[in-house]
Amino acid sequence: MTAPEGRGIGTESSFRILHVSTGNVCRSPITERLTRHALSDRLGDPMGGGLIVESAGTWGHEGAPMEANAEIVLADFGADATGFVGRELLDEHVIRADLVLTATRDHRAQVISMGHSAGLRTFTLKEFTRLVRAIDPATLPDPLSDGMVERARALVRAAAALRGWLLAPSAEADEVNDPYGAPITFFRSIGDEIQQALDPVVTALTGVAAKR
Repeated sequence: MTAPEGRGIGTESSFRILHVSTGNVCRSPITERLTRHALSDRLGDPMGGGLIVESAGTWGHEGAPMEANAEIVLADFGADATGFVGRELLDEHVIRADLVLTATRDHRAQVISMGHSAGLRTFTLKEFTRLVRAIDPATLPDPLSDGMVERARALVRAAAALRGWLLAPSAEADEVNDPYGAPITFFRSIGDEIQQALDPVVTALTGVAAKR
């Protein structure tokens, strides 16, 4: 699939979500694969209804597998870790992304500093979650009649419009800490944190609540 030139539009029928952390071996692989798992679980569609989910790292370990503890965390959630390969964040990744979700504010700043009009579509994961919770789903396009991609694009526009009005209670509230080198117990706590942040995001993107 070849992306046209310009900001954040993969194709008319797709919407690219890019998860960014530092090494692309812990946080962003977990977030990528949990997002894919949630989309498949809710939609019954391994292709995510046109939503394409990827990840990269600002200091990405190019070609590296994800950390073993990250694989364990994904297995805990029933998500698939197979075939993952670490990537260094490149301009082309940002250009093609319709939504960039980062682990920390520093990652967000690094993505925005790359240019490509990335500011309006780049958020930390927790920041985006906080903004999404404030958006009335009834104001978004219907995923059945208008399509998942149109709904996702509208969600990003609505979140960007809210950003200056709905501030975080603290700077740390919008961050996911790095578990690199930590024991599995800390990895699992980070996995839970990411899963809780992703749940309302995937619900808003798809219009489908998680199966309980």
